[in-house]
Amino acid sequence: MPYAYIVAQVDVKDAAAYEEYRAQVPATISQYGGEYLARGGQVEVLEGEPPLGRVVILRFASLEQAKAWYHSPEYAGPLAIRHRAAVSRSMLVEGME
Repeated sequence: MPYAYIVAQVDVKDAAAYEEYRAQVPATISQYGGEYLARGGQVEVLEGEPPLGRVVILRFASLEQAKAWYHSPEYAGPLAIRHRAAVSRSMLVEGME
């Protein structure tokens, strides 16, 4: 079964609220078997438009696990904080076997 990746671009508008989000999220990700692969490091655009801001990449064991995390009650609270704190674009990508 291929891994699943969540790739997010995040333009932070309220730094204090976003820090609250960042503090809460890791425990929810690990609870669903996910892990961070990248979390806001340096980005170099090779083609096209630059990302909105920070780039975050998560890996889960499957699409089902990634979706279960994103729609989970554990993530609902932090997600509401992120929606207030930032403008973002997130996508779920299936990896290769």
